[in-house]
Amino acid sequence: MTGFGKSIAEIPQKKISIEIKSLNSKSLDLNTRLPWIYKEKESEIRNLVSQKLDRGKIDLAINFDVLDAEIVPVINKNVIKNYFTQMKEISSELGINSDEQLLSIIMRLPDALKTEKPELADDEWIIIREKISEAIDQLDGYRSDEGKSLEADLIRCIGKILGFLQEVEHFEGERINKIREKLNSSLIENVGKENVDMNRFEQEIIFYLEKLDINEEKVRLKKHCEYFLEKAASLPPNGKILNFIAQEIGREINTIGSKANDAAIQKLVVSMKDELEKIKEQTLNAL
Repeated sequence: MTGFGKSIAEIPQKKISIEIKSLNSKSLDLNTRLPWIYKEKESEIRNLVSQKLDRGKIDLAINFDVLDAEIVPVINKNVIKNYFTQMKEISSELGINSDEQLLSIIMRLPDALKTEKPELADDEWIIIREKISEAIDQLDGYRSDEGKSLEADLIRCIGKILGFLQEVEHFEGERINKIREKLNSSLIENVGKENVDMNRFEQEIIFYLEKLDINEEKVRLKKHCEYFLEKAASLPPNGKILNFIAQEIGREINTIGSKANDAAIQKLVVSMKDELEKIKEQTLNAL
């Protein structure tokens, strides 16, 4: 499920921005972009995210602006002294008098200046950790709101399927009569009315219509829909079971369609399948 969270912390010398966003994914896939000073806390940050978020493709980024000079180059005295000693020896050996130029040359050599990076203070980390939790809570709240909207969509789709199922009943009586008339007309046309044994015909039509009976499928479809609504209202994780129930709903709809032998019912079956596809797509976003 998608979501976004952001928090900002201001501490002496720094303004720190924390952003976290998520896209739908079957598992937790966390990608972090951290400044060097927070690299040592990456494992703790990952644990913090995994404790609050079960799944999703998560991107977490921490950036900061230095308000005051925090990293100041420092003259590396030991290195410069060593350079100077060696160059003096070479100058003497070559008979070169270059004392005034040596320092300017040495200052351009590697490691003449060093940058002292400050360590992460415990107080700063406590603030950062709280702000990370705050950003995660924002993202989770965003996903929770999306989940409520998703639940409403699922309930609406199931309601439509149940509505179409009720409409099927309006065509069932007419369907039976149409099948009976069609078979009777075909039989008379091929063998003649005088050669038709109506008692045997009635026995055979009952046997044939039993194969086309969809009452059991209708009952199971209704039960599956009711169970789906029950699980949709339960606490997560319920995405997998909703997807499984959706497959069972699809099985019953397909069977009704194959047995229907009626254009009007087939249209309703197509409408039910359309709503079911929406359900299947949405259940992929449910935890």
